[in-house]
Amino acid sequence: MRPAVVCAMKGPSNRQRGVVLIFTLIVLLILTIGAVALMRSMNTSLFSAGNLAFRRDLANQGELAVANVMAEFATGDLSTSSSTLNNVPADNYSATLLPSNTEGVPTALLAQTLSAAVGTHADLIGATGDVTIRYVIDRMCSATGTPTGALCVQSTTLPTSIKAGDKNPKAPTATVYRLTVRISGPRSTQVFLQTTFTKPD
Repeated sequence: MRPAVVCAMKGPSNRQRGVVLIFTLIVLLILTIGAVALMRSMNTSLFSAGNLAFRRDLANQGELAVANVMAEFATGDLSTSSSTLNNVPADNYSATLLPSNTEGVPTALLAQTLSAAVGTHADLIGATGDVTIRYVIDRMCSATGTPTGALCVQSTTLPTSIKAGDKNPKAPTATVYRLTVRISGPRSTQVFLQTTFTKPD
């Protein structure tokens, strides 16, 4: 009986020693790139969320101008029909429609300061001291004086208090006014708000 001969085969072990290290480094590089991209994405999202919150805060502070103007029309200088027939610069009020840009913002608000002809009312200070609020009110009319349907934008809707049995109900006219607000905040941020309202003639 012949003794068994065991042959030891030599493989390419010397060639495989650096392959695992190279694959490990490639995987590590891919993970690092993914982590950096994720961090940048999170920072961008946080920055965008912060900007939205900042803009919303300025818009909320701009409501102070709306309350101020409504008080002027309810019991202040602009509460009577005769007081709105002509310009009132002390209240930033124009009896005619102000020139506007393509976005509908009066160009008077785009300037650094209001001209004396448009308004002399001091800027309002927001809830935080670094916020200033400036506004202008313009009547949607092409000329000063008594408002008419030919010169002004007017609402002529019948009030809900008119009953079905009333004879010849006549809708009262109410001229439309436009309020535009510019809120300036830190870092040269500006937010513009605009609304319209009516006042019976």
